[in-house]
Amino acid sequence: MRRGGSLRAAARRFRCTASTVWFWVQRAQGQRLDRVNWADRPSGTAQPANRTARGLERRIVALRRWLRLHDPLGYIGPEAIRSHLLAQEGGAPSARTIARILRRRGVLPQKRQRHPPPPAGWYLPRVAAGRAELDQLDVVEGLQLRRQGPVEVLNAISLWGKLALAEPTTTGWHVETITAVLRTHWQQWGRPGYLQMDNDTRFAGSTRAVRRLGRLVRFCLAEGVVPVFAPPRETGFQAAIESFNGLWQAKVWQRFRHRHLRQLRSRNQAFLAAHRARHAREAVSRLLTPSAAANQIIFLRRTDARGRIWLLGAQVTIAPHWPHRLVRATLNISTHSLHCHALRRRDPKHQPLLKAGRFSLILPATF
Repeated sequence: MRRGGSLRAAARRFRCTASTVWFWVQRAQGQRLDRVNWADRPSGTAQPANRTARGLERRIVALRRWLRLHDPLGYIGPEAIRSHLLAQEGGAPSARTIARILRRRGVLPQKRQRHPPPPAGWYLPRVAAGRAELDQLDVVEGLQLRRQGPVEVLNAISLWGKLALAEPTTTGWHVETITAVLRTHWQQWGRPGYLQMDNDTRFAGSTRAVRRLGRLVRFCLAEGVVPVFAPPRETGFQAAIESFNGLWQAKVWQRFRHRHLRQLRSRNQAFLAAHRARHAREAVSRLLTPSAAANQIIFLRRTDARGRIWLLGAQVTIAPHWPHRLVRATLNISTHSLHCHALRRRDPKHQPLLKAGRFSLILPATF
């Protein structure tokens, strides 16, 4: 342009718009080319013209602190701050502007960063890869029939095939009845690779039996199913069975008024048949022939402040550098060995080994 070239010729040569050429010509006007600031700069002044004065921002933060201590109702939100500013000064920014000021000053917590959830069954590599099925088991309590007393429902749902099981009873569920129902269910539909449960004593065994296996655990191992115990007070791991519990209560228990247990079981069987027909396309093939006995138990746990977990009533130190984190502890019954892997929802495929050692068990003579 300084040699006499035209604006449009320069734009065609450098494959840009004429407005871009004019912008940089004006930026370099009256300066040597080696002294021009070629960095991009935002348009406008360094400080926006409509920015709230710093003195007003300080008064807003101080007023929030004063409201926390002296306001009878204890309201300290943007609306409360704006109301007090209007009463004191007759003018105030909008509530949204006050909220942005508080967030910019670090008074309000920053917005939570949401990460995508891990895939289903991410904590078990074979299940996550679709090479094994996982059944989740739970007992619904607190239901009441008017004439026959309390009702307990044994529910189960498979992760991939959505194969449902629901058995209501008024006599309560014990290990013997649970194993009988599971044996019948697996003989009809096939055994899963894993059975996941919570830490109910009916599932995990008595808390007084240190380093001993419960009867339901021994039943699963004899049937060739690996028992998996979800971490206590941890959300997400039992999501499938909790969702099915809510579905069963909404569609069977709360939908009708049941006079007796026989009527409840009749409606429950109709619900199960319809549920299985609805999810027939999602069904996966399960092993229908007897399988070899399993020799593993998996415990999903969260370590304490010192990197320790509890297994079968015994305390085990996993890794002091892994406090308050999830781990998968795989206990081998044959070799009495324990392998603990780290688990992270943000990186579900990366599960490094934290510790490998010996964990002795007290097994019955007939096991």
